[in-house]
Formats: sequence, structure tokens, C-alpha cells
Amino acid sequence: MRKASLSRTTAETQIEVSVNLDGTGKYDCKTGVGFFDHMLDQLARHSLIDITVKATGDLHIDDHHTVEDTGIALGQAMAQALGDKRGIRRYGHFRLAMDDTQVACALDLSARPWLAWEVPFPTQKIGTFDTELVREFFQGFSTHGGITLHVDLIRGLNSHHIAEAAFKAVARALREAVEPDPRMAGVLPSTKGAL
Repeated sequence: MRKASLSRTTAETQIEVSVNLDGTGKYDCKTGVGFFDHMLDQLARHSLIDITVKATGDLHIDDHHTVEDTGIALGQAMAQALGDKRGIRRYGHFRLAMDDTQVACALDLSARPWLAWEVPFPTQKIGTFDTELVREFFQGFSTHGGITLHVDLIRGLNSHHIAEAAFKAVARALREAVEPDPRMAGVLPSTKGAL
């Protein structure tokens, strides 16, 4: 089974995550940051990856450490669950529309982390949530998951819609990339011989 569970503890956060790449999109995400929990739920639901997150962080300071460290832990869990990546599709892309917003995502489970982020927000806050933390989450996720991740805002007016469309677009691209490729069973999707 392509599953992983891990804990990450620092002086700022304590995080436990689990993922099941062959799940049905079940989620149980509790970080203490309501909007962020909603985004993690979208990531699980639309990727069909079961995701559990239990995070305790220094929210009396702000949400930054909790969001960033959750991205790091989820990226590490994803990499662990993928194992040697034999038989997966490896690449994924999706262009997602949500009301006024359209976001495009393309990714490669290459073990070569890179984040190309062209997602400007019209506001600095969504409720009490800092919109700049959306990028921070994906930076940690892509770096520690070994994911080349490109996310581009095509159009959008509403910050909530933009953030949600970004999480959903990444989710749908992940769904495609982690799926077993029936034509590549047991084969590494690379000419290098390693990913």
C-alpha cells in the first residue's frame, strides 16, 4: 500500500500527518487555522488522497509556522508514500475554473523540487488568514516532496476563490501524477534509471 505517516516536531510546531495515495479523498485536518483546514480538505477531496493532519503550533504569534511546517510534513509524507515511483504517471496538469477564477497547475514528481508561483492575490487577508501563506505552504510541500510545481493564476477577482482554486488545481494534477499507469506497471517513468 502506498501510505505514509510521520511526525515533525520543532520548537514552534508539532505536526502529525498521514497520507494514503490510493484513498478516496477522506480528510481529517485540524491545524487550528480554520481557512487552512478548509484548503487541506480540498487538497484531499480533489486528489483522492486520504489526508490526516493534526498540528499544534505557535498561533499566538501567527499562522506562518503552522502552515509552512504542515507543507513540509505533507511533502515528506508524499515522498515516502511514493517510494521508488515505479509504475506511476509522474506528470500531472489541470486547469481549474471556480467562479471568477481560473488557475493552471503542472507538476512533475521528479525529486527535483522547484516552485514556480505566479498567483497574485488582490487582498492580503482572507478573513484572518494571510494570503502569502498559500505560497509558503506550497513551497514547503514542493521542496520536501521533491515536486516540480508550477501554479499560475489565469484570472481571478476574489482571494478566497483564488486560494481555493489553487489548492484544487494542485490536487487534480497530483491525482493524475500519483496514479498507477497501466502501461508502465513496475517501470520507472524516467530514462535516467532513478527519480
